[in-house]
Amino acid sequence: MKIKGRNAVREALNSNTNIIKIMASKSSTDRVLSDILFLAKKKGVKVQLVENKILDKEAENNQGIVAITSDFEYSTIEEILQVAREKNREHFILILDGIEDPHNFGSIIRVAECLGVDGIIISKNRACPVNDTVAKVSAGAIEHVRIAKVTNINNEIENLKKNNIWVYACELGGQDLESSDLSGNIAIVMGSEGKGVSALTKKLCDGVVSMKMHGKVNSLNVSVATGIVLYEAVRKRGN
Repeated sequence: MKIKGRNAVREALNSNTNIIKIMASKSSTDRVLSDILFLAKKKGVKVQLVENKILDKEAENNQGIVAITSDFEYSTIEEILQVAREKNREHFILILDGIEDPHNFGSIIRVAECLGVDGIIISKNRACPVNDTVAKVSAGAIEHVRIAKVTNINNEIENLKKNNIWVYACELGGQDLESSDLSGNIAIVMGSEGKGVSALTKKLCDGVVSMKMHGKVNSLNVSVATGIVLYEAVRKRGN
């Protein structure tokens, strides 16, 4: 996998990601880039200085630096559950039902990391995997959030409920988010960009929450909506 951009590469270095090598612009005099390369050499990571045109072939919008890493390592559901146990607090999980746009996925990961989500669950099918674009948009957040890729999201929802975790879908027509009880062990399900949460998945959830819309457009970008829902959950939980 390729990680591009200064923030993303720096976070990868700080989190001890398995970086095979770093390619950086040989003509750059940028201080920030120099600091990142110094960190790389300090950690024993191979650094290769190349022409900008070579970097551009590796990755667009690279900000003068690209890290070549091993493939992203997904977590297990048990590893996500272990996060809250180790911190001795209640579970706070995000489930993505069919998010296909890598920019949305990367933004969601960044929001989830900022708001302290234990982990994110995605499907192996009809969903965007963690790729180069996701890594770039997340600005390094993929290094700090556990992400599990599962065969069947609905099966995992049932398993979470068996672990005393309440699962809520975010969809139109549900209980007002402001008056919803989001305390305790919870998982929030956010649906795909076009179809929302699938009918069967929504049926399996313990409840549906909705945001009040005051404008003429009755929908939000899924990454924006995710940020609003997660923030409201954090505010109510006092985390």
